[in-house]
Amino acid sequence: MTDQELPLIAHLVELRNRLLRAVLLVLVIFAGLFYFANDLYLILVEPLSVLMPVEGQMIATGVASPFLVPFKLTFVLAVLAAVPFILHQIWAFISPGLYQHEKKFAIPLLLSSIFLFYAGIAFAYFVVLPLVFGFFTGIGPEGISFMPDISNILDFSLKIFFAFGIAFEIPVATFLMVLSGMTTVESLSGKRPYIFLGCFVVGMLVTPPDVISQTILALPMYLLFEAGVLASRLIRTQEEETSEAD
Repeated sequence: MTDQELPLIAHLVELRNRLLRAVLLVLVIFAGLFYFANDLYLILVEPLSVLMPVEGQMIATGVASPFLVPFKLTFVLAVLAAVPFILHQIWAFISPGLYQHEKKFAIPLLLSSIFLFYAGIAFAYFVVLPLVFGFFTGIGPEGISFMPDISNILDFSLKIFFAFGIAFEIPVATFLMVLSGMTTVESLSGKRPYIFLGCFVVGMLVTPPDVISQTILALPMYLLFEAGVLASRLIRTQEEETSEAD
């Protein structure tokens, strides 16, 4: 066995151990939450249940749905709860190979990305879902009983959560693009009209076809883009002042 193969094997063993720790934590959190699986699902559908008509009810069209749907939700929540630890394991694995100036930005970006992802999910649950469900429950023709399937509700809600969680990462993505040299602050500033329009296009594709829901996603996306541009401008100004001082 060559000297070059030894570090590779050591890195693979370390990666395996860190992945096993992450999986173990997810399983532990899942085991702790599974007892409350049905309660967690009721919390998830609360924005919809308060809007249900008196004669309406949620149904399960699959034989195993009453068990599998709360099971799936609990597993997803366990993964989401373990995200900080998972990212910490990834950071611990790659950080030895980073330069000092790269580490200086990596930790704030890591923490901010976690916060923004959770903020996006919270925004989707407390603001978006009530409006979206209100739109769907109020648009149906008269004489049609509204009985949504619990599996479809879960899948729809998870798509909304991840869509907003990813959308809220725009400041981090913008900052990384400027930091890596893929673009500049001036270039992004000059493309503001196109980015503003693109935010509404994304809002139109992700949310229901009404102006309110589209605006609820588009405006935060654009404001987060502006926050990313501002952060990039401030960091660049600080670096220029440091270079001049040297």
